[in-house]
Amino acid sequence: MLIDSHAHLDMPQFDRDRNEVIRRARDARIHCIFTVGTDVSSSRQAIRIAHENPAVYAIVGIHPHDVKDMDRNSLKEIREIAQDPRVKAYGEIGLDFFRSLSPRLVQIERFRQQIRLARDLDLPVVIHDRDAHSETMRVLAEEGDGDLRVVMHCFSGDLAMARRCLDKGFYLSIPGTVTFPKADRLREVVQHIPLDRMLVETDCPYLAPEPFRGKRNEPSYVRHTAEKIAAIKGVSLDLVARKTSDSALGFFRIRQEAP
Repeated sequence: MLIDSHAHLDMPQFDRDRNEVIRRARDARIHCIFTVGTDVSSSRQAIRIAHENPAVYAIVGIHPHDVKDMDRNSLKEIREIAQDPRVKAYGEIGLDFFRSLSPRLVQIERFRQQIRLARDLDLPVVIHDRDAHSETMRVLAEEGDGDLRVVMHCFSGDLAMARRCLDKGFYLSIPGTVTFPKADRLREVVQHIPLDRMLVETDCPYLAPEPFRGKRNEPSYVRHTAEKIAAIKGVSLDLVARKTSDSALGFFRIRQEAP
């Protein structure tokens, strides 16, 4: 079985068939799904979905696109809902200098605030980093990454950055883009990093892997990502599933063993 370590099941793309999507994931032997909020409202929805589905857990936080609207009240609300037992991490938080929907300096300050909140809550952090590699690593280092459990969601750095992350004890989450024809840099990372420091994810409804590229992504498609990783590393799909599932369960402190 596999684990989708990063999905957005609260998004409107799933409003018509959310239960069927979760059922298809179960039928595809997806052991569990972590659904991720992007602001207070979607974080509440993630928790609701997790309570309605035993195989779903929630991750709460405020995405860098939305931190321009973050204030003391929203942080207070996030702190309160993050204490729900179905919440297993804080995120996705970080920096996005590709779209820059929030001002860069605001992103950096809000990133710092949310790291500190995650530490207070004793939750691991799920990091969004797009076109902001050096700044993301600098903020994490300055905020004391040595005592944080960190996963680099949808990892998009090069091999040198991957090794820096591993040296710090971070995990790397591999999305469906690893199946894309031009994703040579990500495939190089996968080839050289150990399976036991790797998670797999869909980031659905985005980034559907081949052969579904351009369509709505969903958790059952994480198998295609795992199959590509197995091919790159020359190992079995069963080994990839076991190693990445064990890593996810350990990172999120889920008290059960992956089948």
